[in-house]
Amino acid sequence: MQNPLKLGFFIQPVHPPLRPYADVLREDREAVVLADRLGYREAFIGEHLVDSAETITSSLAFIAHLADACPSITFGTGVLPLANYHPAMAAAQVAMVDHLVHGRLVLGVGPGVRGDAEAIGDLGSDRNRKTQEALDHMCRIWSEEPPYRIAGEFYRTTTERSLDQQIGLGVAVRPLQRPHPPIAITSIRPDGQGPYAAGARGWTGISATYVGAYVVRAQIQSYLEGRRSAGLSVDPSGWRVARSVFVADDEITARRYAYGEDGAHGFYFHVMRTKLAKAGALDVMRDFSNQPDSDLTTRRCIERLVIAGTPESVADQILEFREEVGAFGTLLYTGHDWTDPALARRSMDLMANEVLPRIDRAAQGTTPNGYT
Repeated sequence: MQNPLKLGFFIQPVHPPLRPYADVLREDREAVVLADRLGYREAFIGEHLVDSAETITSSLAFIAHLADACPSITFGTGVLPLANYHPAMAAAQVAMVDHLVHGRLVLGVGPGVRGDAEAIGDLGSDRNRKTQEALDHMCRIWSEEPPYRIAGEFYRTTTERSLDQQIGLGVAVRPLQRPHPPIAITSIRPDGQGPYAAGARGWTGISATYVGAYVVRAQIQSYLEGRRSAGLSVDPSGWRVARSVFVADDEITARRYAYGEDGAHGFYFHVMRTKLAKAGALDVMRDFSNQPDSDLTTRRCIERLVIAGTPESVADQILEFREEVGAFGTLLYTGHDWTDPALARRSMDLMANEVLPRIDRAAQGTTPNGYT
């Protein structure tokens, strides 16, 4: 019997670049508000600086915009690209947003993407090391007493010359959650060090939407090994897996909406496949390490990496996937462009109210294989 599966939401997002910007921002907001109303536990928000398809340029600003509209859901930055920020700036903004959402914040961090690095003139640095240093500095800003004297390879933070504690000058604000919001990392490689480090440090993590099953399995195992190495319980509940899921009342509608190359999922996987190919990382989309390139076309990626069908079928597919990759704690339903808003909303509703209860019953051993 596996532990119950929690349901979250993940929005990169990816929209056709010709759509009006205000419209896609409004749609993304509506999707997260709907997730909150349907009982999704978490909503992770992506961020890019120079991408007219992935148009949320500040995950923290978008989360702050949603704070009053979503009274229940826990927000996450997915991710905050720390290599793009000075740690004092990131620490201040994260602390403020943590208060705005009443402590319902997960700090998802990562190095960011190559396009953003080029835009800010930072292609030459080791952005993984830079990210780790920035995070370490942020944690020190949140825990040490001023004046701050923090210096590293990439960053320096000090308030020695400006400090006036009587009026609060030179004193950083701290998050509501102490010592800081929970930290999560995202990962796309099967052999990356991030999942192991996350486990060893008591953090959590996320497998990306577009990676294949063998990558997810390797990441979960690495995360658990990291926890074991630190003397922590070998508990997979801190690992999240993002997946493209579409649920409809009938199989024909589900397949037509989810598997069409001219639809939202087709556009998403075309974009991600193109980006990964440019980065020399197309192999992460494989379901097994020696899978042939013929299985990496956009059409085949949609067929392999999108879970679609009726509630019964989708529940079965998710259970099979969880058996294949190993137990994990949260499934992050990935938000895509609403090519048909009514069907997109219906899919989110069916996922929360029909698919998840079926998975819960199966996990508890109260429902036999083959739902009725």
